[in-house]
Amino acid sequence: MSEHILIIEDDLDIANIERDYLMVAGYDVTIMTNGTDGIEAALNTPVDLIILDVMLPEMDGFEVLKYMNQNHLIE
Repeated sequence: MSEHILIIEDDLDIANIERDYLMVAGYDVTIMTNGTDGIEAALNTPVDLIILDVMLPEMDGFEVLKYMNQNHLIE
């Protein structure tokens, strides 16, 4: 089983470039385009790494990180 990476990025051009490089390297990749969906994905699917944009709609990256830290979604 390969490692799973969650990309939380609202610019799909950037997210798709990141995804393409990571998939070529053998990683499973999921893209979410806002902080709320990113948190939901992290809650529902085990991930090994999160690539988190700071400037996101709904919740910015700092709010997402704070929520994940307070709710023990990250170590």
